[in-house]
Amino acid sequence: MKVSIIGAGNVGATTALFLAQKEIADLVLVDVIEGMPQGKALDMLEASPVLGYSCDIVGTNSYEDIKDSSIVIITAGLARRPGMDRLDLLKKNAGIIQSAVENICQYAPDSIILIVTNPLDVMTYHAFKVSGFNRERVLGQAGVLDSSRFASFVAKELNVSMQDIHAMVLGGHGDTMLPLPDYTTVSGVPVAQLLSKDKLDAIIDRTRKAGGEIVSLLKTGSAYYSPAASAAYMAEAIIKDKKSLISASVYLEGEYGLSGICIGVPVILGKGGAEKIVEVELTEDQRQSLHNSAEVYKKSIQFLK
Repeated sequence: MKVSIIGAGNVGATTALFLAQKEIADLVLVDVIEGMPQGKALDMLEASPVLGYSCDIVGTNSYEDIKDSSIVIITAGLARRPGMDRLDLLKKNAGIIQSAVENICQYAPDSIILIVTNPLDVMTYHAFKVSGFNRERVLGQAGVLDSSRFASFVAKELNVSMQDIHAMVLGGHGDTMLPLPDYTTVSGVPVAQLLSKDKLDAIIDRTRKAGGEIVSLLKTGSAYYSPAASAAYMAEAIIKDKKSLISASVYLEGEYGLSGICIGVPVILGKGGAEKIVEVELTEDQRQSLHNSAEVYKKSIQFLK
């Protein structure tokens, strides 16, 4: 198998490292900066005897090298800076995504596209429209990341193993996301039975602002370990045909009462990509929150058009 990663910055290079450690595919790192993807790929290759993985890792400045990729992960784009909202990135990153997707269509037309670039949901929509691929093959990774952040905060508050937490976050990848306590459990026990409403509300609020919290701490960049881990997790589920139930940004055609937009919903992830959209029961308030989240991105899509 072959996975190509477009963008060899912090997120892209870390995604490549996590995938290398999984030993599930040969890897291609693509970037416009001469020498950077080649240097990082060589560095990772030289680490393989110590870390114990065996796969081919190539860096390149040419899109031709993504030929025959099963999955293409797009991380290229400008990162957020302090005070910058994800939607501030819209115009510049849309151009980057368009160029990348057009090259994917030319050199890897049978691949599955996985978007990591922000603003995530709008860039996923843009990639879907530019590619002309069916909706199963173009998806954004944010739901896995947001659910992971939610789970980590719950685990820290309860002082339990991170692995015992199973969380679900729907909606857009931003301040309007919708963490679902009803579908978040600790070894099967609903989290609402273990935390007071005030503490749970505080964790939900922190989850919504988690990306911005890291940006404010780093000051000159944004998160990359957790986004990269989430992208690698999704790529593994696709390659191994795991049929994992996860949250991902996909194009909706009436599900949850929404159409013509990409937003985070539960999907079954396998070798065909987002093979099935799962509609879970939501309260009226939760459903309204999901629609409110969608409205934010509908406005961005109109601006993009």
